[in-house]
Amino acid sequence: MKKILTTVYAILLVTFSASSQNSDVSIRVYPEKGNQVISKHIYGHFAEHLGSCIYGGLWVGENSPIPNTKGYRTDVLEALKKLQIPNLRWPGGCFADEYHWMDGIGPREKRPKMVNNNWGGTVEDNSFGTHEFLNLCELLDCEPYISGNVGSGTVEELAKWVEYMTSDGDSPMANLRRQNGREKPWKVKYLGVGNESWGCGGDMLPEYYADLYRRYAVYCRNFDGNQLFKIGSGASDYDYNWTDVLMKKAGNKMNGLSLHYYTVKGWGKDQKGSATNFTDEDYYWTLGKSLEIEEVIQKHMSIMDKYDKDKKVGLMVDEWGTWFEVEPGTNPGFLYQQNTMRDAFVAALTLNTFNKYGDRIQMANIAQVVNVLQSMILTKDDKMTLTPTYHVFDMYRVHQDATYLPLDIISQTKEIRGRNVSLVNASASKKDGLTHITLANIDLTNSQNVNIDLSNTKISKVSGRILTSKDIHDHNTFENPNLVQPQTFNGAKIANGKLNVQLPAKSIVVLEIQ
Repeated sequence: MKKILTTVYAILLVTFSASSQNSDVSIRVYPEKGNQVISKHIYGHFAEHLGSCIYGGLWVGENSPIPNTKGYRTDVLEALKKLQIPNLRWPGGCFADEYHWMDGIGPREKRPKMVNNNWGGTVEDNSFGTHEFLNLCELLDCEPYISGNVGSGTVEELAKWVEYMTSDGDSPMANLRRQNGREKPWKVKYLGVGNESWGCGGDMLPEYYADLYRRYAVYCRNFDGNQLFKIGSGASDYDYNWTDVLMKKAGNKMNGLSLHYYTVKGWGKDQKGSATNFTDEDYYWTLGKSLEIEEVIQKHMSIMDKYDKDKKVGLMVDEWGTWFEVEPGTNPGFLYQQNTMRDAFVAALTLNTFNKYGDRIQMANIAQVVNVLQSMILTKDDKMTLTPTYHVFDMYRVHQDATYLPLDIISQTKEIRGRNVSLVNASASKKDGLTHITLANIDLTNSQNVNIDLSNTKISKVSGRILTSKDIHDHNTFENPNLVQPQTFNGAKIANGKLNVQLPAKSIVVLEIQ
């Protein structure tokens, strides 16, 4: 495995006090060592038929009193366009392996209903199906990522779905699509062959799934110039044996292998903790858990390297994010949680981590896009609010398809979950002549005096945006939707050819350097 490009090459232990202080941090960026691209697909999203993610979140129907564009909520649609989301995964999640795609095509009033057994036992009327999803992706100008049903479906069913979506020939499924109002096929690149096949997707053993994947890979064909990128259902968190078996037995048949990692305390009742009512200790614990994803992906990548030294198979972290208890009074099966500045930090630290590994990580999908878990957007009736996590993704858009620039950090640290964690976390990239540096100061109390050396790069101008708030628990509500939002940042100055940044406590900053 490649040597980690970002290193903390000195550790200065400090004793924390309640009083505010200004600590010194040194960052050196190496533009001349930038040799890999941060795939825009690392900034991907996930929409499952779960709670009000689809119905009421993305889709309200053409006859809704809520302003809509062809049935899609106009406010949500415009917010996602601004975010420039690169891809959208659908229909699940666990829902994917109970979803039969032919139930979601044709006249909506004739589509059969089903019970969503995974998420709340609600009735799914299938009014949002293949056409609605792929047309949404066209409106958003993003790549669709289809999760195929392997758990309760068949090879024939998924093969026909691929034909229905992508074939332009005189074939049964292509003609059925035409009958349903779509003459030309869609372009569908990403195809997930099952989801969490070790759990809700079939409770399979890795050896069995590897053989099953090989079979599906044969019959999911490329039609009329559409080239599928086939993704195997990968491991959860620390299950390194799953990755080893799949890479050994089926890695040469895959374009990508997924990985799921959630920042969650525990899976039992009331073990996850509140999304908004947490202690400082809880805050630091959560950030420590989110940072552990780096060690996890390093170990999975090391296994992949054994069987794929040329890194032809991408690691796709297609579910990640925070998972807390649902908001009081809401359906526990709908996974509706609020989103505070703590969530914003999880997003910032995780994206900074993903940026380092562009030679292997080709996609990541935060869970989920609207109203579920660590969402971008919350809706209620005709109201909408953007979350702090949305604003992080908006600020970090500058890294999409940019060249990653390695950097070193000398920073004070804090012990979290048995390890010393740098108080300042950073990532840097360059694109179209502009250098961008994203900085996160996780310290709740202390500001940081950050000196940045861009290795003899001439700096003529610097500007920035900051996301912070008075209280780490702050979050946006329908009554106060703009409590947490980015502001202009004026704390960066050019001095002797370098940057000096006064980085406030609990803040996330993006700098643009010319």
